[in-house]
Amino acid sequence: MGLSNLGFFHTIIGISAILAALVGFIRYGKINLAVLSGKIYFYATALTSLTALGISKQGGFNAGHVFSLFILLLIVVSFYLFLDKKGNQKVRYIENFLLSFSFFLSLVPTINETFTRIPLGHPLASDSKDPIIGHTLLVLFVLFFIGSILQFIMQKRSNAAASSIDIKG
Repeated sequence: MGLSNLGFFHTIIGISAILAALVGFIRYGKINLAVLSGKIYFYATALTSLTALGISKQGGFNAGHVFSLFILLLIVVSFYLFLDKKGNQKVRYIENFLLSFSFFLSLVPTINETFTRIPLGHPLASDSKDPIIGHTLLVLFVLFFIGSILQFIMQKRSNAAASSIDIKG
């Protein structure tokens, strides 16, 4: 597959981040930074974003590096919002959205790299402009959009439940 040692490490850590996010979505309906899967997602995504800065097919700083830095910014802001728990449940909406958006954005290079490399010898896509990549990303975007709406609804219910406990307590 032509991966350097850094590329191999980057790939393994990135897969860990994706699996952790999927566990979070299945168990909690979101990437929950308070539990192990959320912590793994956060740290693995940060490490994946940082190691991406040392990888370049074209040589030098490029759009992929900017993408990695943007994903890193999203998870750092999410982590900051996660730490801000002083009665402001409205920031949870933003935290959930940013973490889910970081996950979606992480899938863009993942799909591109996977589809242009696998199966070995006869990859699914010839290059990044292949329609199968665009169609797959469109489906993932629709799932992200629907998932974001569901997360919003779940967070609204959670905030209402927390608010009624505060009023009663």
